[in-house]
Amino acid sequence: MGHVAAVTSPMEVDVLSDIFGLKMKKDGGQYRLITQDLSASGTTSKTITTADTSEKHQGTTATEEKTEDQTTPGLVNAGGEVTEKNTVKQKADWKAKRCSDKFEEPESQHSAFWETISTHNKSLQNYFARNFYNMRLLALFVAFAINFILLFYKVASLPASQKEEGVVTSDSSEGLDSADDDDFEGTYYFVLEESSGYMEPSLLFLAVAHTIISFCCIIGYNCLKVPLVIFKREKEVARKLEFDGLYVTVQPPEEDIKGQWDRLVINSPSFPSNYWDKFVKRKVMDKYGDFYGCEKISELLGLDQAALDFSSESKESRRLKREASWSALLKSIDMKYQVWKLGVVFTDNSFLYLAWYMAMSVLGHYNNFFFAAHLLDIAMGFKTLRTILTSVTHNGKQLALTVGLLAVVVYLYTVVAFNFFRKFYDKSDDKNTQDMKCNDMLTCYMFHMYVGVRAGGGIGDEIEDPAGDDFEVERIFFDITFFFFVIVILLAIIQGLIIDAFGELRDQQEQVKEDMETKCFICGIGNEYFDTVPHGFETHTLQEHNLANYLFFLMYLINKDETEHTGQESFVWKMYQERCWEFFPVGDCFRKQYEDQLG
Repeated sequence: MGHVAAVTSPMEVDVLSDIFGLKMKKDGGQYRLITQDLSASGTTSKTITTADTSEKHQGTTATEEKTEDQTTPGLVNAGGEVTEKNTVKQKADWKAKRCSDKFEEPESQHSAFWETISTHNKSLQNYFARNFYNMRLLALFVAFAINFILLFYKVASLPASQKEEGVVTSDSSEGLDSADDDDFEGTYYFVLEESSGYMEPSLLFLAVAHTIISFCCIIGYNCLKVPLVIFKREKEVARKLEFDGLYVTVQPPEEDIKGQWDRLVINSPSFPSNYWDKFVKRKVMDKYGDFYGCEKISELLGLDQAALDFSSESKESRRLKREASWSALLKSIDMKYQVWKLGVVFTDNSFLYLAWYMAMSVLGHYNNFFFAAHLLDIAMGFKTLRTILTSVTHNGKQLALTVGLLAVVVYLYTVVAFNFFRKFYDKSDDKNTQDMKCNDMLTCYMFHMYVGVRAGGGIGDEIEDPAGDDFEVERIFFDITFFFFVIVILLAIIQGLIIDAFGELRDQQEQVKEDMETKCFICGIGNEYFDTVPHGFETHTLQEHNLANYLFFLMYLINKDETEHTGQESFVWKMYQERCWEFFPVGDCFRKQYEDQLG
């Protein structure tokens, strides 16, 4: 090769080495380029001189990094002499590299193994979440199959002689319901009466399958619904904390168990975890810190000065602290947040229902008749039937107060009957014996509640006729007033509350359905305005005022940096943070604006 000109940068030397397939080594204060062909021991190399001492130092560093990749045991200079010193160093570097590769290979395999496990775990969770409702429906079908088999049970009596001899029945519920009777000198037991012999093993198989499916439903709920439940709760706490000043300016009442429990999470480092606004604590600090003091707000929210400092030194110290904490898994877990999360999940009505569902399935292995309770799931699985159940609890407070008033009124009539009309409460069929139902207050009250309230004509239909008695007039007044206040008024009010609640819920659902079909969700204008042209309402809701476009725009603002917002985006973002929805064009649309301009 010809003489190479002086190189002013080590990067240029690397480029030349890669292009021409040469290797660079240092010999004294000079650099030499040699070929990679070991067979050509007489290959000549030319000297490359450097410009200054600093460039020599940079070139030395670059050369040492490149010689670590060399696999040749030695190098040959221009005069044919072997550089033994470099050869020994390269051998040591080669051995060290091979040892490091041996250690890195198991680490990479270990990382790939855990990555594979994580992938399969996520796929399994997605499968449970995707098939949650299918598993609920399958569990209902299995419950119907189990209860169909239960229809073939019958009660039989085991004679005492056979009981002493140790006769065993084939029923898994044997001995659960046993009693002595005058007609039979034995024990009652349940027997599955069928001639095929397949029902009993089928019942056992279906019971085990139902328990497994119930457990899978809980797993599916944990994968599908629990993150949403935590998100809603964090969203509620964050908005109350930011906009209402909860726990800062006002405190939740002591009887508010939910508010007291949420106090546990506001100073945990992991809050908020599922909620998208991760800077809610800093917003609360900026909003209330000047008036109430930064130290007080920091203590309330669990913040420290390091969390609010954005200097480079603070970031570096926090990074080192995180790296040190990652070495200990237990220290990295926010126990306070996890405890709060468990409390939210265990108080969720849907989770409690699934837990009860699972418990009844487990008890079904002890007594198969517990599976009858699972048939109620048909009311929870269909929206129409769920509305009927909701109507009972919709006016729950009024209903409970009315039932309490009914109990008080019946108690007042019990007091009157116990003091004046005890002789009319003889329910014995034999004239020689007496069966008095009002000789003590508790029995008298239970008789009025159980018999009097259920009777169509009141308590007067269930006790003796007062005709010819000294208290005939008083008894007539007593019976009529009991019938009027208890049967006509109070029971009618209870029935009316349930019926009115059902009608109200049904009307709300129908109204929502009608509004979604006949009115634009954004502007609220009815379809009769747009349908003056063909497909006017459909075109308006799909192109002009598409709800999905508004949702995507809000998500776009959430994920976009505030410093990059345009004027319109800043206006909408400010109103969204204040939960003001006036930026929606209520009662306005492009067609209406065009008609106004023409008019």
